[in-house]
Amino acid sequence: MAGRVLKKNDAVEMADLLKAISEKRDKEAFKKLFNYFSPRLKAFLQKQGAAPDQAEEVLQEAMVTVWRKAAQFDPDKASAATWIYTISRNQRIDLLRKANRPEPDMNDPAFVPEPPPQGSETLARKQEAKRLKAAMAELPPEQQEVLKLVYFEDKTHDEAARALDIPLGTVKSRVRLAFRKMRTALGAEA
Repeated sequence: MAGRVLKKNDAVEMADLLKAISEKRDKEAFKKLFNYFSPRLKAFLQKQGAAPDQAEEVLQEAMVTVWRKAAQFDPDKASAATWIYTISRNQRIDLLRKANRPEPDMNDPAFVPEPPPQGSETLARKQEAKRLKAAMAELPPEQQEVLKLVYFEDKTHDEAARALDIPLGTVKSRVRLAFRKMRTALGAEA
């Protein structure tokens, strides 16, 4: 293959070049692919509306991707040219998305950190947590177990039912009963 010039319609040779890149990291094969595709891809990208410098940047990124991902090329799915043009098109789309992404406004309230909680707020949270823990401790063990799985371990009702080997309806009724008892206990303390 060395010394031969890549012919325009020689799809088999292009696929072989990609295979050589994939299997042997063959720099000569990559050079042939690059020399063949670079002017064509640049023209393709410019026809798609890319400025010459932007087309060059996309071309470089696309060919780096071809080098890195040559092993992913499957000649049964597409020709080498189709695969490489698709990579180029996707690189251009990524570049356009990146260019059109707005810059973050650092004055946006979403970027301003919350002020640290006041001492009274921290104390109130601790007291509330203590009350919740006490109310939960008053629940029957089977209701505690269901609440622990669903709310502390983030399991769905269905997952809790499987973990406890009980019907789904039983899980739901235990959650309902536990909430009712906790509301009563917390309401009575308030």
